[in-house]
Amino acid sequence: MPDKKAVVIGAGIAGIAAAIRLAVKGYNVDVFEANSYPGGKLSEMVIEGYRFDAGPSLFTMPQYVDELFELAGKNPRDYFNYQKLEVVCKYFYPDGTRLCAYDHTERFAREITNATGEPTSTIINYLANSADIYNITNHVFLEQSLHQLKTYLQWGTFKSMLKLPQIDALRSMHNANRKFFKDKRLIQFFDRYATYNGSNPYQAPATLNVIPHLEHHYGAWFPDGGMFSITSSLVQLAKDLGVTFTFNKRVDEIVLINNQAKGVRVNGQDIPSDVVVSNMDVWFTYKKLLSKHVNLHPTGTLEQQRSSSALIFYWGIKRTFSELDLHNIFFSSDNGAEFEHVWKQGTVYHDPTVYINISSKYKSDDAPEGCENWFVMINVPSNDGQDWEQIIKEARANIQSKLSKILGVDISKLIACENILNPISIESKTSSYKGSIYGTSSNSKLAAFLRHSNKSNKVNGLYFCGGSVHPGGGIPLCLLSAKITSELVA
Repeated sequence: MPDKKAVVIGAGIAGIAAAIRLAVKGYNVDVFEANSYPGGKLSEMVIEGYRFDAGPSLFTMPQYVDELFELAGKNPRDYFNYQKLEVVCKYFYPDGTRLCAYDHTERFAREITNATGEPTSTIINYLANSADIYNITNHVFLEQSLHQLKTYLQWGTFKSMLKLPQIDALRSMHNANRKFFKDKRLIQFFDRYATYNGSNPYQAPATLNVIPHLEHHYGAWFPDGGMFSITSSLVQLAKDLGVTFTFNKRVDEIVLINNQAKGVRVNGQDIPSDVVVSNMDVWFTYKKLLSKHVNLHPTGTLEQQRSSSALIFYWGIKRTFSELDLHNIFFSSDNGAEFEHVWKQGTVYHDPTVYINISSKYKSDDAPEGCENWFVMINVPSNDGQDWEQIIKEARANIQSKLSKILGVDISKLIACENILNPISIESKTSSYKGSIYGTSSNSKLAAFLRHSNKSNKVNGLYFCGGSVHPGGGIPLCLLSAKITSELVA
């Protein structure tokens, strides 16, 4: 009897992970990718001697990557290595306050107390509350399908349901934080975690206060070869398992017969398959690949509010800055106004929070000697027809002015080269509808349940993985989506 065949649409991190898991299950797996490279958002670029990780730059929960190698019977260290960060991130406030988020919880809490006067016990209690939310939600909301009855018939789910009031889903993240802390700088600090899944802390449920636990308990890490080495190592593992990657091949259609996925059509050729897994944004999966089957479209899901997007400047900087680290945050002077502009006005505040990632701090050959590679990002709304050329022009000037003031040097004169990624180019490069990085937003109390499922309930043999479906965006959740999807495959 021949082995079963699986086709994965898209070589994003979830698509690669799904291919690995299906190969381990005994499937012959073909991955079709429209771009000439793997990784989707987790890719890289080189500009005039500066190497940049193009997308995600924070690495947490490395055990989810290791798990794929172990599942395949391989030693992860033969493929992929990483180191834990002693300093998770450095923070800069407009009033001159500077915070260093150390990996050690008590040291981190003391740092905050010394800078803000907030009691150390308050910080530790807050992180303990974050851990409680994680322990209640992780095995139910993140590691299993929320769209299968069997999930709710398990004893572990029942126990979690009894504790649901403790996950604080009925008030906003911001309201929870302002009740916890007196200092506005700390409220702004912890509100920022809503942006980790493209949401608004003034609307998203306080359940998202689980996110600090992932960073401050499990820690932040740096892959030895940069973030793209996550992609390249998993591609190598997949190839070692017999997975075939075909690049520069855009899937045109998912072939259905009697509501059964029978394969895909690529350049007019039908590729038969027993299972089809789409790592493409669900909006484009339906609108492009299932355009002939409008009756199968989940209209309500496709009309949900999209997550925020990003405007990224990749700058080669002609000097080094000892006061900066791998991860750096420069806060806005007005937290409320910043989110109001993104979520209500569909534009960018003149003083946005700026994130800078400098991988050359840990991987020196990412920049020429005496230089640094700056990945400079601000949160922006998803594309809705804004004048992005004008927004980019104004944002560049405002960011350079802000950084120059805080760092005491004219940044504009240090930029040796530049590349830009905006919502329009994010959509074109990664098929993320409107350039939204995380699919739909989490600005709803029921957001976890409203995300698209990992298995079609209308088409047999059709599955979904990636940031636009359950459990959400970001590397850890994308890897979990691949796990959930593969477990749903019969």
